[in-house]
Amino acid sequence: MNFIALDYTDIALASLTIAVNAGLSIGMRLGLGQRLVIAAVRMVAQLTLVGLVLKALFSLSSPVLTGFALMVMILFAGREAMARQDRRFQGWWSYGLGTGSMMAAGLIVLMYGLTTQISPDPWYDPRYAIPLMGMILGNTMNGVSIGLDRMISGVVDRRTAIEAQLCLGAEAKDAFRPVVRDALRAAFIPSINGMSAAGIVSLPGMMTGQILAGADPVEAVKYQIMIMFLIAGGTGLGSFSAVYMARQRLTDSRHRLRLDRLRPAKGL
Repeated sequence: MNFIALDYTDIALASLTIAVNAGLSIGMRLGLGQRLVIAAVRMVAQLTLVGLVLKALFSLSSPVLTGFALMVMILFAGREAMARQDRRFQGWWSYGLGTGSMMAAGLIVLMYGLTTQISPDPWYDPRYAIPLMGMILGNTMNGVSIGLDRMISGVVDRRTAIEAQLCLGAEAKDAFRPVVRDALRAAFIPSINGMSAAGIVSLPGMMTGQILAGADPVEAVKYQIMIMFLIAGGTGLGSFSAVYMARQRLTDSRHRLRLDRLRPAKGL
């Protein structure tokens, strides 16, 4: 099977589906027409720019430039994770906690995948490292942001119960245990749902892309299984790290609840 290249006419035809939805939004006065168009334009501009950057990175195959690209991805993912939280920590912690968790989890899982399973030559080949990091980081970002949001909101909602246990002599890890469990369960749900539905409800993006590019379906399945394992691993490591760091930040050495380290909720 040969690779079928797309031209700009094909892209324009695909964009008509967005135009139809924008027209329906205007007709039904949903107020989403302009937002749909702006989002579509941004998507085209961003992906076009990324395509040009990746083309240059692939041709240079520099470990320094590859590392720089990965760091930029991590920093932007940290900004997105912070923006999705209704309540945040004061100061640097609002950005650094989630970003640090994602960076550690993403790099650990990326290096594991590159050095033990894919084994490109050189090992830092951007053609493999950057797309793989993008998939791991995108899902880890979701898990970390959900886990942090559920952790902080849970502590605020259960403030009285937590403080009562602390006053009675309970250690912070025991008083926070129900909230930590709820936060981690919520963080894992997207990964569990994604693995459960793969192949039956949906064909994952990487597998679909490889099949459309002419790869053997069985080989595409192997790659997709490996990627989903790495994604789930990165999401778990990042979520565990973020939630437990948040728990440490919400208490002090005297086992006191420190909600003063949080900013007010959005809209308050």
